[in-house]
Amino acid sequence: EEKDLEEKIRKILKEQVDPVLIEHFGGAELSRYEEGIAYIRMTGACAQCPSAQETLENIIRDFVMGGCPEVKDVQLDTSVSQDLLDMARKILNGEIKD
Repeated sequence: EEKDLEEKIRKILKEQVDPVLIEHFGGAELSRYEEGIAYIRMTGACAQCPSAQETLENIIRDFVMGGCPEVKDVQLDTSVSQDLLDMARKILNGEIKD
């Protein structure tokens, strides 16, 4: 059941949130769902935007909680993504040249 809910959240992000954020060269992804809380990571230009928390509170939270009443809250995940860490390791190891 939790996996179904995660898929539902991902679908909402892709179909309803990303079309809004793409105008700002960004997007949103579900990083994890725990104990009724959906943790959302901003992507693209939105990842470093100073208004990311405001976007989460004013746009993302409404879409996710409106479409998934089981979700108790939506929080911004500000951790560094594994993809970014992997790319940094490759650059440091000389596997990627500029």
